[in-house]
Amino acid sequence: MLTANDEAGAYPPACYYVAHSAARAGLPPPMPPAVGDMRCDVCIVGGGFTGLSAALHLAERGYAVILLEAHRVGFGASGRNGGQVGTGQRRDQDTLERLTGHQTARALWDLGLEAVGLVKTLARRPEVNTPFHPGIIHADHRARFVPDSLAYAEKLRSEYGYDRIEGLDRAGIRALVGTDAYFGGTLDRGAGHIDPLSFALGLSRLARAAGARVFERSRVTSITAGTPVVLQTETARIRAGHLVLACNGYLGRLNRTVAARVMPINNFIIATEPLEAAVRASLIADNHAVADSRFVVNYFRFSEEGRLLFGGAESYGARFPKDIAAKVRKPMLKIFPRLAGTRIDYAWGGTLGITMSRMPHFARLSGNALALGGYSGHGVAMATLGGKLAAEAIAGQAGRFDIMASVPVPRFPGGVALRQPLLTLAMVWFSLRDRL
Repeated sequence: MLTANDEAGAYPPACYYVAHSAARAGLPPPMPPAVGDMRCDVCIVGGGFTGLSAALHLAERGYAVILLEAHRVGFGASGRNGGQVGTGQRRDQDTLERLTGHQTARALWDLGLEAVGLVKTLARRPEVNTPFHPGIIHADHRARFVPDSLAYAEKLRSEYGYDRIEGLDRAGIRALVGTDAYFGGTLDRGAGHIDPLSFALGLSRLARAAGARVFERSRVTSITAGTPVVLQTETARIRAGHLVLACNGYLGRLNRTVAARVMPINNFIIATEPLEAAVRASLIADNHAVADSRFVVNYFRFSEEGRLLFGGAESYGARFPKDIAAKVRKPMLKIFPRLAGTRIDYAWGGTLGITMSRMPHFARLSGNALALGGYSGHGVAMATLGGKLAAEAIAGQAGRFDIMASVPVPRFPGGVALRQPLLTLAMVWFSLRDRL
């Protein structure tokens, strides 16, 4: 997946966030690759939200940290996603209560809230300077879903003390999203959206300022477990007291145990031409973000420049489709037919990691090796917090990491070899169900 769709060591040029960062402040020059024999307290593989947050929080604790990124920091899903920062976990609290019991479910909710708070706090740091825009609308595309959404908003208020969410009936959502495609849902004012690549680049600046050594174009080719852990790249050999494996959808074959539970899939986004303020207000009120109830989720929001960023459609092979714009324009026009004549300026794809349970996979691979990934589309907040929890665990305070690790994440049927064709069959079925 690292090179199936992208040029080695380069940000994807078709991605709006890349162009926006380049125009706003210029993309940072590449950091050097790792070379020679090196030692550190902790080696982190992967320069996305998880790895960068782990590097920052470990360096702030005084650990000697090396982060290895195969391409550029923020190259993968962390720099290409929809930018939505959701509260809670990927699964709702009703599901988590059944799965883990009320006490653990409450702890998971609290961690989800902390994750959003951490993103907000880091985004305000001068080194990051990424605006956070409040509000995510969860839009029900079937009328029969609305009673459950209203009940869930009330549950969060009454049982979890969360008063930032409100239920929306048909009139309520129609006042917020200018389409007849939705029947109700919720508005979560505690959630929000950011420019994810800007945030990732800011985390990199913070981590390096704290003392972490970050190496780009340093693809790990092998990992030998032990004390120390030994990692090999094409040009370096690193011996580390601890390992944090933070590769998500780009793991490849580095660890088959993780790969059996975290599978890569591709998702796609388009960016329209800048839209006038009146048009924007008629599509989404108050600059909120939107995610709908389809199994293959449609999600959309406005960029800083007033472009509609619309994400939808998935693929399960290695290669992206030839015409991403056409693939995503189709669901966009189902929601907003009035945009039929609107120009599409950017269209890009990215690879994320999903799990069978849709909950992230936190695991202790050995006494000195941790793995985190499989955020299943809920990674901006939880991956950022995940890096902090990994730092806590390495420092001997593993309780909160272990709460996340206690959530069952089953293996994909068929193991690594058969997971992709079996998942493809399942996703075709769910996509058909969405249409029906």
